[in-house]
Amino acid sequence: MMFRLSMIICFTLLQFNLHAQKTNTAVQIGKASFYADRFEGKRTACGERYHHKNYTAAHRSLPFGTLVKVVNLDNKKAVIVRINDRGPYAKGRIIDLSKSAAKEIGNLNQGVFLVSVRVCKKDRKSIRKKRRKKERHP
Repeated sequence: MMFRLSMIICFTLLQFNLHAQKTNTAVQIGKASFYADRFEGKRTACGERYHHKNYTAAHRSLPFGTLVKVVNLDNKKAVIVRINDRGPYAKGRIIDLSKSAAKEIGNLNQGVFLVSVRVCKKDRKSIRKKRRKKERHP
């Protein structure tokens, strides 16, 4: 009886784990917006201070520290950001980007744009190296 119970628990946990892995690799499509200037220096949900120059974002459910690739579906420009806040809370929006990240993939005058969001498997070091190279050679 005890063995059977422990097997049921193991299979249930395994199934939850597999489901979580599947949802992390899924692509979300929806509207993105960016932080207003008034949030500069304020604390995010993970405790960090928001700075518009950092490539960060708010998402309702992804774990803090998750790297995601956000693609503007109108112009196909992409950016990789780190989730460090919760939100957005406006209806129909799936992600709030820092101002610098939004500027890299879209027009700041547009305000809201259609994007796809996918969890990225790359580590932070390789992303920083690519950004540095890009900054040196425009």
